Amino acid sequence: MKHRRAGLLMGLAGAVLGSVIALVAWAPAAWLATALASATGQRLLLADARGTVWNGSAVPVLTGGIGSRDASALPGRLQWQLSLAGAGLLVTARHACCINGDMRLLLRPGFGRLRIELPPAPGGQPIGQWPAAWLAGLGTPWNTLQPSGSLQLSTPGLALENVQGRWLVEGRADLALNAFASRLSTLDVLGSYNLVLTGAPLRTAANAAAGDAGATLQLFTTSGALLLQGQGQWVASKLRFNGEASAAPGSETVLNNLLNIIGRRQGARSVISIG
Repeated sequence: MKHRRAGLLMGLAGAVLGSVIALVAWAPAAWLATALASATGQRLLLADARGTVWNGSAVPVLTGGIGSRDASALPGRLQWQLSLAGAGLLVTARHACCINGDMRLLLRPGFGRLRIELPPAPGGQPIGQWPAAWLAGLGTPWNTLQPSGSLQLSTPGLALENVQGRWLVEGRADLALNAFASRLSTLDVLGSYNLVLTGAPLRTAANAAAGDAGATLQLFTTSGALLLQGQGQWVASKLRFNGEASAAPGSETVLNNLLNIIGRRQGARSVISIG
């Protein structure tokens, strides 16, 4: 009788374990889409998610957040694969329109924290490039500007770490906005710009004790009639940025209306303030 009861309990335990393993292995991709939407305040969506959490695809969509009617989708489908990498998860993403080869993200969960590492692309090439028109999905002011051009992301190594709700930044990321234009201007191209995010020196897994690693932002113009510059800080998940926009000599008249929209006018300048 005892042997029969023990066998029954072992059978039930095996059935439960098998069900849990099957649930994890075949968890639908929609679960990942739901988690990402929640984490980004509904601003980044994985629409029409197919497959599983471990091997799936979806259409990336930017929106203005909860209740917004603005939305903009990228062409084609983003494909991803998740695999175990030691105590973490390796995400490999591919997107024909926008990612150069494979983009890899290493997720390292811990007690009260999550670390996301983005290594550089092979050969030092940009990780990817996205159409600037995608930004219109974020709503104001991008839906008014209706931008065109391309966004190009490069990094020698970047890590974001969430520690009890606070984001820490390590490494560096360079976001280039190339051949930027807007429907609000008659100019074919307004200019090209770089936004540089710089955090603390990148740590290794061996010395990953958390510190209050703030980050700095620097915006500057590389070419064009619309001149943008500014500096900011991202500390304890709060962004503060101060910058200004102005027109290159000879372009004041054609850019006057755009400067009124970009920020708060102070003479020939338009002041941009966030946070």
